[in-house]
Amino acid sequence: MAKLKTLLLHPDPEVRSGLRKALAGVGFMQVLGEAVSAFEALEMLEAIRYGAFFLGVDLEGEVSGFELAQMLAGRKDRPALVFIAADESRAYSAIELGATDYLLWPPAGGRLDKTVDRLREFKSRFREIPEPSDWSSPESGEQAREETLQLPLGDEEQDVFLSALKQAWDVSRTRSPKIEKLAVNQDGRMMLVPYNQIVFVEAFEDYSYVHTANQKFLTSYRLKHLEERLKPHRFFRVHRKYLVNLDMVTEIASLPGSNFMLRTAGRTRIELPIGRRRIVELKQILGLK
Repeated sequence: MAKLKTLLLHPDPEVRSGLRKALAGVGFMQVLGEAVSAFEALEMLEAIRYGAFFLGVDLEGEVSGFELAQMLAGRKDRPALVFIAADESRAYSAIELGATDYLLWPPAGGRLDKTVDRLREFKSRFREIPEPSDWSSPESGEQAREETLQLPLGDEEQDVFLSALKQAWDVSRTRSPKIEKLAVNQDGRMMLVPYNQIVFVEAFEDYSYVHTANQKFLTSYRLKHLEERLKPHRFFRVHRKYLVNLDMVTEIASLPGSNFMLRTAGRTRIELPIGRRRIVELKQILGLK
C-alpha cells in the first residue's frame, strides 16, 4: 500500500531533524524532503504527490505558513496540514484554514501520537491517483498496447497550429544542444525526462500525464503550468487537454475528401486533421513539394 508522502517545511533545522526522527517509526508515512519556504514547497509539490505537510506558521521568505495554506485551499486533494508552533496563540486561525492539527513544539508526551492518529484517518480519505492501467515499465517485457487520439481542429485552430509548426520548424535547425529535463516522481524515485523525449502531455483533473514514446508518467503538474514551461521548447496546445511536442510530428497521411492527417510519434499517437486548403502551406513549412 502506498505511504503518505510527507514534506517537512520549517525554517529551523533542529525542528526538521526532530520531526524526521519522530516520524521515522510511523509505518504509513514516508518523509520525502525538507523545505524552508513556501516557494520551495510549491516547487516540490509540483514534482511529488505529497499527502501531508508539517509546516511552521512562520517561514523564510514573504509567504507565511498560513498564506501557503490559503494558496492550497482551492487545490483538489490538497495535503493534510499540521502546523508547528511555539504557542497556542494562532491555533484558531489554523483550524479555520482547515488544518489537520496544530502541534506545539517540542510536543508533550503522547501528543504527537494524536497527530499521527489524525493523519492515519486523513490517509483513509486521501485520494491516491492510480497509475494508468496499461502502463508497463521497459523492464516488464510486456507488449505495449498502441492507441490513437483523434482531435478535431476548427479553421482558426488550424491557422494557429500551422503558425506554431512553422516556428518550430524554423528554430529546430539551430537548436541549442542543451537538453532541458522535467522532473517526475515514479514509485518514490525522481526521474528526469528530457523535453525532447516527451511526445505530448495530457491533462487529468488537477494533474497531468506525460507521454514519451514508450511510457506514461502521472505528475502533479497542471497542464497550464507545463504549457508555460514547455512552450519555448516547441510545444503547442492543440486542445484543451493536450499539449504536443511539434518536433514529434512524424507523418502526413491522406484522408478521404482530399484532406490530410498529421500524426505524432509514440505508443499513443495524436492525429490532427488538416483541411486541403492548408495542405499547401503545410508542405511549404516542412520543405515538401
